[in-house]
Amino acid sequence: MASNGNGKQTSFIKKALNALNPLKLWGGGPVVPVLRLSGTIGAVTPLRPELTLSACANAIERAFSISDAPAVALQINSPGGSPVQSRMIFQRIRDLAREKKLPVYAFIEDVAASGGYELAIAADEIYADPASIIGSIGVIAASFGFVELMQKIGVERRVYTAGERKLILDPFQPVRMEDVERIRRIQSIIHKDFIDLVKERRGRKIEAAGESLFTGEFWTGREALELGLIDGIMDIRSKMRERFGEEVRLRLVPMERALFRRRTGIGLQAQGGFHGLGDEIISSLEARALWAKYGL
Repeated sequence: MASNGNGKQTSFIKKALNALNPLKLWGGGPVVPVLRLSGTIGAVTPLRPELTLSACANAIERAFSISDAPAVALQINSPGGSPVQSRMIFQRIRDLAREKKLPVYAFIEDVAASGGYELAIAADEIYADPASIIGSIGVIAASFGFVELMQKIGVERRVYTAGERKLILDPFQPVRMEDVERIRRIQSIIHKDFIDLVKERRGRKIEAAGESLFTGEFWTGREALELGLIDGIMDIRSKMRERFGEEVRLRLVPMERALFRRRTGIGLQAQGGFHGLGDEIISSLEARALWAKYGL
C-alpha cells in the first residue's frame, strides 16, 4: 500500500511540474519544440557561435523531453563543416526520436549542404523553400601552398618530427602525390559513409536519381524535391498547422551560449591575445568561404 501511495505522489508531482512548464502556460493547441541548427558545423572560436554536439546536446534533450509534444521540428541553415560533428548531432537526434517515439520534421532555410544536409536527414520528413540550396553530398579538404613565397622572401622553415609521415601535406613543402593519394583514400571512406547514410534515410525516394546525387553537386529546393532529397516545398508554420491543427504552437528551444566568455573576452585572452585574434580571423574567413560557395 505504501508503494502504491508513493507512486501516486510521484505521478502528482510530475503533473504539477508539467503544468508549470513555461512552454504550456499560454494554453491553446499542442506545442512543437523547434531546434534551430544554424551556422558552420564544428567551427568553434570564442567570438563565434558554434554548431557542435556539445553546444547542441542540452537543447536536443530538452526538445525531446517536452511532455505531450506531438513532434520535434528542426530549422536548418548550414553550409556544412566537420563530418564528425555532423554525424554526432545526427545520431543524437535519431537516438532520442526512437527513444521518445516522436516524428522529426526538418525545414531548410537558405542552405542545407554537405554536413548541413546530414543534419536534415535526421528528420523523417524534410521541407524547404523553392530557392533553398540543398545537397553537396561529398567531402572536401583545402589548403594553401607557400613554397615559392618562402623562397622569394628568403625565409627558411625548420621543422623537427618523430615519424616520417608527420609532415604530410605541409603547406610549406612541395606537394607529394603519395600524400595526396592518402588524403583521397580517407575522403573516399568518409564519402561512402555519407552516401550510405543518405540512402538509408531517404530510401526509395532517391532511387530514380541514382549515383548522380553523390557527386558533390547542389540544387535548388524545387530541384531537390524532384530528386527525392526533400519531401516538399513548405515553411514550418504552414506544415505544422497542416499536420497538427490551426492551434499548434511553435516554441524555440534555445541553444546554450558561452555569453560570459564572449562578453569579457576571457576566451581571447586564454588563447594568447593577438594569436587568439588571428585564429578568430582565420576561422571566420573559412566559415565565410563555406557560405560564399553557395552564393550566400
